[in-house]
Amino acid sequence: MIKPRSDLKPNTADYENLPLVTANGFREYDARWLFGKEINLLGIQALGLGLGTYLHQIGVKPKLVTGHDYRSYSLSIKQALTIGLLRAGCEVHDIGLALSPVAYYAQFALDCPAVAMVTASHNENGWTGVKMGAQRPLTFGPDEINAIKKIVLEGLSQERPGGSYIAVPDMREAYLQAVTKGHKLSRPIKVIAACGNGTAGAFAPEALRRIGAEVIGMDTELDFTFPKYNPNPEDLHMLHAMGDAVKAQGADLCLGFDGDGDRCGVVDDTGREIFADKIGVLLARDLSAQHKHAQFVVDVKSTGLYLTDPVLKERGVKTDYWKTGHSYIKRRTAELKALAGFEKSGHFFFNPPIGHGYDDGIVAGIQVLEMLDRAGGKKLSALYDGLPKTFGSPTMAPECPDDRKYAVVDALVKDFSDLAAKGGLLLGQKIVSVVTVNGVRVTLQDGTWGLVRASSNKPSLVVVVESPVSEANMRAIFADIDGRLSKFPEVGEYDQKI
Repeated sequence: MIKPRSDLKPNTADYENLPLVTANGFREYDARWLFGKEINLLGIQALGLGLGTYLHQIGVKPKLVTGHDYRSYSLSIKQALTIGLLRAGCEVHDIGLALSPVAYYAQFALDCPAVAMVTASHNENGWTGVKMGAQRPLTFGPDEINAIKKIVLEGLSQERPGGSYIAVPDMREAYLQAVTKGHKLSRPIKVIAACGNGTAGAFAPEALRRIGAEVIGMDTELDFTFPKYNPNPEDLHMLHAMGDAVKAQGADLCLGFDGDGDRCGVVDDTGREIFADKIGVLLARDLSAQHKHAQFVVDVKSTGLYLTDPVLKERGVKTDYWKTGHSYIKRRTAELKALAGFEKSGHFFFNPPIGHGYDDGIVAGIQVLEMLDRAGGKKLSALYDGLPKTFGSPTMAPECPDDRKYAVVDALVKDFSDLAAKGGLLLGQKIVSVVTVNGVRVTLQDGTWGLVRASSNKPSLVVVVESPVSEANMRAIFADIDGRLSKFPEVGEYDQKI
């Protein structure tokens, strides 16, 4: 097979005849490139052929679902990917315009072992990518992505006969019926569905209406120019717009959905943004009242309340802190057979009996509405204010080159681990735990904690700190971490600081 090139230029003969694929597009748990500059349509074909080859290599039936998000070029990307999959001898079930969770649902509905969803999620226009998996409900992690990367970049793909294409025209309705079946609110909760003109506008408002909510659509018209902001419920532009809409409409809450619908952001009745880890604590309280000895999985950036909240402690709730990243949390939630997994970025994973185990922003939104419905008339703001107060930072990202960031984190892992092993003190307190599954998360006696990890998709580190005691302790542990990082000249400016 022809090895892809990384140096092809648009508007040349070679660009029209050879595959362009740059290595940087293969990320930890998906693939994402700048279309045109880092990958061309022939490169997308090479990716499809490589994925199909990999499915044959691992002994998975080469039968998969594909769909695409709403961008001007996504359909073309999917068609090129499909050509590659067909060349690899795959049976391709094309569900058309879709959310990522609709593609994941289709794996179950169509009995397809694998999935290749064309989406750049919440990234700016110009980006494209593919979320892939071959073991329902999981998506690929580093091992699988690296295997496909080797096949594609080294030209190791194999063409096989027998490829077939099946168009599936009605998956939207099948999905909407599935996620709303058995869910009915006892009262018409007034909810704004914010979609940022992304693909979720064709799915989320209708799903929420079907369970009996009073839905006010916000930027639900599909527009791939994203005229206001990228559909990203972690982005402050979108969150502030959601808060303004709640106050203007007198709504009970606003649910915001990202570009491919696998994340959900929440703003309460006062217009206040509630980050996903705190929404997860509220959901854990609600679900643990219905499911005894419930277990949850959360990522290491999440609040310490999962361990210290008196309601969860009284109910014997167990929480496992795991690696940040939707594929990691999804896999860990499945391995532990936990009831649910929550990631601070807004990915929510619900295992049976609630969901199939994959991340679905609409299923998460329905769970939030049902939690409010069961709250006996309490507002979301009251539920949130009922949580123990914590003093937490935003997610901060000091610059650090990709080829140096892991060494910096390793040094801090050793630093804190050695300090804890020696019984040393931090802020005058004993260290009660050092979690090293994803960087280092160090927790003190009073529950104050700090995290340092390497970003999985940017040349930066990630720093988060929180204290259940005081803002002063939160700032003090940040000062300690910042002081340690300042010893490394390769660590640069923060995108934001407390």
